[in-house]
Amino acid sequence: MNSSFFMGAVRDIIDAARRLSLVGTLGWQDVRARYRRSSVGAFWLTISMGVVIGTIGIVFGQIFKSPMEQFLPFLAIGLILWNFISTVITEGCSGFIAAEAIIKQLAIPLPVHILRMVWRNLIILAHNIVIFPIVLVVMQKPLSWVAFLSIPGLALVVLNLIWGALLMSTICARYRDIPQIITSALQIVFYLTPIMWLPHLLPQRAGAYIVDANPFYHLIEIVRAPLLGEVPQLESWLVSLVMCVLGWLVTLTFYGRYRRRVAYWL
Repeated sequence: MNSSFFMGAVRDIIDAARRLSLVGTLGWQDVRARYRRSSVGAFWLTISMGVVIGTIGIVFGQIFKSPMEQFLPFLAIGLILWNFISTVITEGCSGFIAAEAIIKQLAIPLPVHILRMVWRNLIILAHNIVIFPIVLVVMQKPLSWVAFLSIPGLALVVLNLIWGALLMSTICARYRDIPQIITSALQIVFYLTPIMWLPHLLPQRAGAYIVDANPFYHLIEIVRAPLLGEVPQLESWLVSLVMCVLGWLVTLTFYGRYRRRVAYWL
């Protein structure tokens, strides 16, 4: 590992963290610009997500013969979290490409553009999460104190998504075919992740391969399980933490090596 590359990347991250006020302003402007002149604003996404959850919940609940008071909250929070995770990864692929004009004109640390994108999607997540308490009220399922564990869980998910988006933005700035590959791969991962189906429906051996070896399952579970009144398994925490540490080490090394070439690739 070249220490100069690594430390250069660390300095960029620190400089970006010092500009959180700029990140916040730009993220809010992105959301406002997307829904300008709309009376409902970003809540159109909430309405759309609510319709999808209700439709899938009724159909798949009947197909899998799952109790609605168990399946619908599971589906609701799973779809909301998956939409957040997949959108950050997808938009992360074009993070630097979308900010090409700014990168070529202003000396702003590149991670600022990634933080801006993540913050924008956190705002949208906050709009969509409104659906979950409504589902709980309809299903007459109360929240417990365990739900507070979802806060550190979400923080860990965000940390994983930031390094993932930063890594993919750097790679995709050079190789423009990667975003299409990532989009296709995410569609496959969606069906392999327990979102529209409950994990216990799988045979034990198949579950070990499809669920336990799926990093997206663990990322979702450390947020979803507390909101459903369950303590996440230690395995899910460990997998998420290991991914975070190793992911940041790889990303800082790779980004540090190529960060000065990004402007020339765009």
